[in-house]
Amino acid sequence: SQYFGIALTNHRFDELARDTEAMLRAKGASSAGIESASATIRERSRLFFSSLPETTAAQPGRMEFTDRADFLEAHGDSYLGAINALVRLESELERVRDVEEAAGLRKRAADIRAHLKFLLESTDPNTVFWIERRAASNLRNTARNARETSAQPIFQALTTHLQATPIDVSQLLAETLFANYSSVILTSATLTVADSEGKPSFEHLKKRLGVPFPKELVVPSHFDYAKQALLYLPQFLPPPRHPDFLAHAAEKIRRVLEITRGRAFCLFTSYSQMRELHDRLLTQVPFPLLLQGQAPRHLLLQQFRETPNAVLFGTSSFWQGIDVQGEQLSCVIVDKLPFAVPSDPITKARTDAIAAAGGNAFNDLQIPQAVIALKQGFGRLIRSLTDRGVLMLLDSRIRTTRYGATFLDSLPPYRRTDDITEVERFFEGK
Repeated sequence: SQYFGIALTNHRFDELARDTEAMLRAKGASSAGIESASATIRERSRLFFSSLPETTAAQPGRMEFTDRADFLEAHGDSYLGAINALVRLESELERVRDVEEAAGLRKRAADIRAHLKFLLESTDPNTVFWIERRAASNLRNTARNARETSAQPIFQALTTHLQATPIDVSQLLAETLFANYSSVILTSATLTVADSEGKPSFEHLKKRLGVPFPKELVVPSHFDYAKQALLYLPQFLPPPRHPDFLAHAAEKIRRVLEITRGRAFCLFTSYSQMRELHDRLLTQVPFPLLLQGQAPRHLLLQQFRETPNAVLFGTSSFWQGIDVQGEQLSCVIVDKLPFAVPSDPITKARTDAIAAAGGNAFNDLQIPQAVIALKQGFGRLIRSLTDRGVLMLLDSRIRTTRYGATFLDSLPPYRRTDDITEVERFFEGK
């Protein structure tokens, strides 16, 4: 979806203007026309992005951009101003001779113009258009070591993202990938979701990717999950939406971190819940607590690896693509089953499409996606044959709902318990 989608930000315009000025000045090829066109790019892009609809309360977040025609009716001048500024820069760069970089800059301007036109004018029914205002960290002290940097307050600025995402990628993949190769191998540790009989199934993936008749193989893991990992599902926790959930969750996390002596990832499905539980535990846990947003991800990971008994609080970007082997990561705690937010523009467009086709979006999309996400999050723990550790899920729905069985059947064969003393014995080597 990301590959076939289109994304445009206000920074991309600024970077084009900055690079044009810097490169041509360095080559002695700048001109009054180039300088003026670059300045116009900055000015017109700011006018355009400032005219886009605001997200709720002007806070960071996503919203579907459904009223593009109305927007063009009301703000067509700002849109055409940005388009014309790009055309002018392309024209000025066309006149620059004997500077190799000019052609690359001209192509960048043309690509931005094409993307902007698609984002505002396309009527493709298989595309959802949306806006996101995202906090961008401005770290002024990156030269300091990771521990100093993570302790510094970070200035948060908003970056506006204008996005187009395909609702269904199956036809795109059929045309661009599967039709062009006699054989394609798709492999990952998190491709299957348990079927109604509790057996691993590729059905969800086959539908999403449009793979009609593949040869399938589920390969047993070389990890001994029953010995290496313990899945702790604490009893007597209220549902995640209950007003007492956070207090109970904080107590469960505190108790487990005492046993594991820190050395944990606490993974969350929302920033607000992550910050709330971090703040609650800050004075209750005698270990270094690292919080996503205090520093860039790579610096937080570096600090986690280098700080004994550290605990890292993170959201979606820490659920996958992270590899910390050894005792430094001995526990992974997940707050809730990672269902996508129903109001998210992409999720909403896909659930609407499934419903329009007569399907059940919760069973056909939301449950399988959440299962795969949970497998990815828990997968941070066991990364080698010698890793050992505890997984804890604080969402009681995995035991109280019918769909909870799908999650449990889809997970690796961890040893399970609801008894905290079992967690203690596990770390005592019993």
